[in-house]
Amino acid sequence: MAKTRVVLLIPTLDRSGAEKQFTLLATRLPKSEFDVTAVALTRGGPYADELVAAGIPLTVIGKRSKFDPLSFWRLRAELQRLQPDILHTWLFAANSYGRLCSKIIPQAKIVVSERCVDSWKKGWQLWLDRRLIAKTDRLVGNSKSVVDFYRELGVPSEKLVCIPNGIDVPPLDEVADRPKREVLLRDLNLPSDAYVAGYIGRLAKQKRVEDLIWAVETLRQIRPKLFLVIVGDGPERNRLENFAHDVGCQDHVRFLGHRDDASRWLKMFDVFCLASSFEGMSNSLMEAMSIGKPVLASDIPANRELVIQTQTGFLPKLADTVGYMQFLRQLIDEPGLGAELGKAGRERIQQSFGISRMVDAYARVYRNVLGDGMKSNPTSPAGVVNGPLP
Repeated sequence: MAKTRVVLLIPTLDRSGAEKQFTLLATRLPKSEFDVTAVALTRGGPYADELVAAGIPLTVIGKRSKFDPLSFWRLRAELQRLQPDILHTWLFAANSYGRLCSKIIPQAKIVVSERCVDSWKKGWQLWLDRRLIAKTDRLVGNSKSVVDFYRELGVPSEKLVCIPNGIDVPPLDEVADRPKREVLLRDLNLPSDAYVAGYIGRLAKQKRVEDLIWAVETLRQIRPKLFLVIVGDGPERNRLENFAHDVGCQDHVRFLGHRDDASRWLKMFDVFCLASSFEGMSNSLMEAMSIGKPVLASDIPANRELVIQTQTGFLPKLADTVGYMQFLRQLIDEPGLGAELGKAGRERIQQSFGISRMVDAYARVYRNVLGDGMKSNPTSPAGVVNGPLP
């Protein structure tokens, strides 16, 4: 039986959440059933090495601007050469270019991945999304909130699928790293008894990192061992550094910038914090839970799909800096609470968000769309395909 030819198309292979899930899927799909090729629309990046090491052919198109006719024709020629059975696109630029090129591969089924509640999109982007619904066989969201967003945009329910992100849960003996924690604390000039709240991710407005800084500034007055460590870079970094200085808590906040060894710093945190105004399904939040860290995450739909209030972490209301402060104080004052929440969070990730479940779900989508069973689609939102969500 011939293998199913799958082309996975994404803008870049930078080290970010969607790119990680893209790479996990490309390298884990059963080779006995699927012949996978990866295409990066704009540029490669750190995940390119993982694809190549796994024997996945990779093409970089070299898109140079938002509207690049040359890259459109290059992509068109590449798809004509590859003749996939499935074209699976990820994120806005690839979703748009891929579907606009679809006439050259009329036999291919088009699967689109959306990774966030895209309230950032401008009118012309939403207009284009609507125009391209007719060229979409399935649209996959990584959370119920993403699926709901695109249903409201006009995507028919029978075309919508929810497949949460997948993540590896490391063995417990890889999680406990107290000696290394002491080294990292010294590197940051933090006291050995510091209580470290941490954030890892892009420094963009939607992440509302200033809410975390405000909470630390308020609470440190009565709990001086509290510190905030921020790992990541982005357009908001300078503003946030100035903000920390202006409110007077620069000595209690550390900005580490982009780090390839972010997982080392995550192990050092006593609690992981995410204050975002919108998300799809946060890889950083999942990674923190997978190694048994308690979490504070803004009470938005996507985070509620991961965090169960008071059982696996806390969900302060969006922009509620007092709420973050109160929960941080509770964690500091009740030393055993963090470990209890972290254990429950790790078990939740292990049971419901494994990589194999994610890969199996996508494989079922591919089989289903090739078999064209809209009426009997087992992967529609009525039956979330990758694990029970609350």
